[in-house]
Amino acid sequence: MKKMMVAIALTALSGLGWAQQPQCLDKNVMYWQAFPPGGESDLSARHQQMVLKKKCPSLETIIQYKAGAGGALMWSQMNQLPGDGVNVVGVNLPHIVFQPIEGQVQYKTADVTPVFWFHFTPDILVVPAQSAIKTFPDFIKAAKANPGKLSLGGSGQFSANHAAHERLGAAFGIKTIYVPFKGTGDMATSVMGAQVDGAMTYTPFAIVNKERVRPLAVAMDKRHPLMPDVPTFKELGVDWVDGAYRGIGVPKSTPPEARKRLSELWLALNNDPEMKDLAARNGFELVNVGLDGMDAFMADKTRLYTEGAARMGLGKK
Repeated sequence: MKKMMVAIALTALSGLGWAQQPQCLDKNVMYWQAFPPGGESDLSARHQQMVLKKKCPSLETIIQYKAGAGGALMWSQMNQLPGDGVNVVGVNLPHIVFQPIEGQVQYKTADVTPVFWFHFTPDILVVPAQSAIKTFPDFIKAAKANPGKLSLGGSGQFSANHAAHERLGAAFGIKTIYVPFKGTGDMATSVMGAQVDGAMTYTPFAIVNKERVRPLAVAMDKRHPLMPDVPTFKELGVDWVDGAYRGIGVPKSTPPEARKRLSELWLALNNDPEMKDLAARNGFELVNVGLDGMDAFMADKTRLYTEGAARMGLGKK
């Protein structure tokens, strides 16, 4: 799980699901990550490796990390990669909508070509396990007693974590400091070492580090089964169900048949029992948005997040 090189076997599919004998690709795959090792995107790729490796043990994909600017460094360069069907890029929502609206990145939302969305991770507020803050009411009390003093880490500028931080302040009438990190992996040491007062992060971070952080509230319809003692924001009086989506994209030069093959592959991967188990145990909510529903999904999310960006004041000079 700690190696920088991850073997992921990609296969061609026949119709729906895996073929009985998967026809493995004859080229290794470059799986580009926009965030550093150790975060949710990296963990997602490693889960995919564990399942796909069983299908085609002779193939591997090299995980490449090009982290920076909350993912924008990679996404601004993804169309420079060869469109050969074996260069795959991890992509995230709402990041690829928020960042171009803010205007400090070198790409537009339309420049990103997603072919499958596979995960959703709900927002969650956590503090270090050693924190004197034990409950969400404790957090609100501390924040109101010390306006602008409590610091909350998050993954990236103009990201889902950043948006959640702003939403937290508006919903509960508090002011805290947002501290952006390159990714969740980079943020972890600062949170668990109490170098920041807490984090607005995602459910997998709270679950994987359950002995080292204390979750206070989660943005889900119902309480998370692995964290039954953690209230939802709905229970706390705010209609807040949100988080981040993760998927794969390709360079725009990738031909339609290659896009289709990758989309079908990830659908079959998500339907694998082992993948479902890995997702459930680590706090990932599986979603299946392939090419057939991509245009409608992106149009809906772009509208939703554009409205959210306006509320955050993104893009205003």
